[in-house]
Amino acid sequence: MASALMSLGTRAMAAAMAQLQTTSHNIANASVAGYSRQEVELATSKGQFTGAGFFGKGVDVATVQRAHDEFLTREAAVAASLAAGDKARHEQLVRLENAFPTGEQGVGYAAGQLLNAMVDLASRPQDISTREVVLARAQEVAARFATAGRQIDALQAGVTQDLKNAVASVNEIAQRIADVNQQIASMQGFGHAPNDLLDERDRLVQQLSGFVAVTTIAADDGTLGVFIAGGQRLVLGNQAQKLVVTPDVMDPSRAAIGIEESNGVRPLSAALLSAGSIGGLLRFQNEDLVAARASVGQMALAFASRVNEQLSLGLDLNGNAGAALFADLRATAALAAATNAGSAAVDVFAHRPAQVPAEEYELRYDGASWQLTRTDGSTPAGGPYTFTDAALAAGVAIDALGLTLQRSGAAAAGDRFLLQPVSRVAGEMKRVLADPRGIAAASPLTATVNPANAGSAGVGALTMTAPLASSVPVQITFGAVVPGTPPAPDGVAYTWTRGAASGAGTWTPGQLLAIGEFTLALTGVPVAGDMVDVAPTEFPLSSNGNAMALAALRDETFVGRRADGSGGETITDAYASAMAGIGVRVQSAATAAEISASVQVAADRLRESKSGVNLDEEAARLIQFQQSYQAAAKVLQVAQQIFETLLSTAAR
Repeated sequence: MASALMSLGTRAMAAAMAQLQTTSHNIANASVAGYSRQEVELATSKGQFTGAGFFGKGVDVATVQRAHDEFLTREAAVAASLAAGDKARHEQLVRLENAFPTGEQGVGYAAGQLLNAMVDLASRPQDISTREVVLARAQEVAARFATAGRQIDALQAGVTQDLKNAVASVNEIAQRIADVNQQIASMQGFGHAPNDLLDERDRLVQQLSGFVAVTTIAADDGTLGVFIAGGQRLVLGNQAQKLVVTPDVMDPSRAAIGIEESNGVRPLSAALLSAGSIGGLLRFQNEDLVAARASVGQMALAFASRVNEQLSLGLDLNGNAGAALFADLRATAALAAATNAGSAAVDVFAHRPAQVPAEEYELRYDGASWQLTRTDGSTPAGGPYTFTDAALAAGVAIDALGLTLQRSGAAAAGDRFLLQPVSRVAGEMKRVLADPRGIAAASPLTATVNPANAGSAGVGALTMTAPLASSVPVQITFGAVVPGTPPAPDGVAYTWTRGAASGAGTWTPGQLLAIGEFTLALTGVPVAGDMVDVAPTEFPLSSNGNAMALAALRDETFVGRRADGSGGETITDAYASAMAGIGVRVQSAATAAEISASVQVAADRLRESKSGVNLDEEAARLIQFQQSYQAAAKVLQVAQQIFETLLSTAAR
């Protein structure tokens, strides 16, 4: 009887002690991240049969189990991955916004100042100091574009370094998960779950989710397989694969993620690395940074080319054809993929620089023909485009670009080329004209009205639209009034002669007379017999025709203008649009980061509500288990007294 009571008391004390120990463990780890509350599971010992029935033998400690919900843990990891990706992209976009400063620090302001200086030049075309100001403004524009290009390059370098740091962390965490897997597997034979090791592994998976989206699959031996990028093994059992940062296959200046395998490094698709800080950095690099680089490059190419083009139509102070103010940026990049098996090369040239879109293209060879697409998956204007080897070797024109296949090499099926018409332009922009006398402010042609004219017509502006084709003067003679169909105004018939060449037309107020390589704007109204003579400029020192045309570029929508003359923006409007585009991306990224962070907080709270430690509850349990221990001790005390009584009775 006494021995049975002692056995019952001992079991009860052991159970209470286990509960006290587990509760104390919970309290000690209440503030440890990733810790799951543990509870002692008790089981009633099987009763002992006697003639009087079954008598209980007390309680057994079955196991210690952690409060854990696999679904909530997985949801918290997914939420952490999305939040980390959105946060990383938003932080990079905020930095990118600094490359597009507002106000007087912006590219648009500097470009506007240069064109405003052309107005002063038109007022004083022979003044050297005014010309020096033009050169200074041009230097500032070039420096602003080059700075923007360098800032974008610096952001790219920063992204690459951040990816390397993130990959190093992923590799470290993956190896630690593999080590914990091995420890857990070695304890499978004990029949009880190693709760603290399981918590450690869940915490490591949660950390890993901050860098890359993961999928986990539990194995029969207690280990956890960790997979990334749509099923690529990262951790399996006690083996961990290593990620590496490699140059992008298409553009070595960009970073890509690969995984080490026995036969080398296998690249992982950026589209499958869609979350975590690595996914956010890759998205910023491959979408936002590409768009920003192309946008500022498009502006640089269009502006430099348009200014140079207009200068080439004028005369400098020495009477020579105008020289370029900025470096020629029309030669663009065609990058061969690192995986190309062939030796072919492609030349790309912007033959209509102002119309080149802010896009990148991929040219792919299937073994029989070439296909051209934009890297965003869209089809170029007028496409889709497919070329034969012969056609591409002869040269083709697409989206204001000229493409030519070099004849020195041969392409292999699967070869690809990345065409970057404007992506590398801004960083190469520079002023190349140093002599202020070389600024072509004069027009090669001068228009004058005949002193004998009876009408009120005068010369408004003569603008060159092409290089001077002939030094033979042009004479324009006006004739009778041509009645217009209301509400159109009446016009005036005119004829023109230039040596043996001649032509005729009808002029209406506000209309430009387009003859050969120039256009002529008139003020007033001519009458029959009035004449206007257009002849080569005799005194370039006092001519301002080309300076006025340069000043007019302030209002010309040449950036992004289509071949039919539609669309396009002024240089200042184009820069404002670029800033607005970046601002929209920053705002949308900020909103996405805020939402995903809120989702992460909610997911963590749900997980904590299931597995977290509540100190008030643990304190109450501590008192409860203390009382249980004291009661069990009382049972032992009673058993001891009974045993002593039995001994004393037997002794008598």
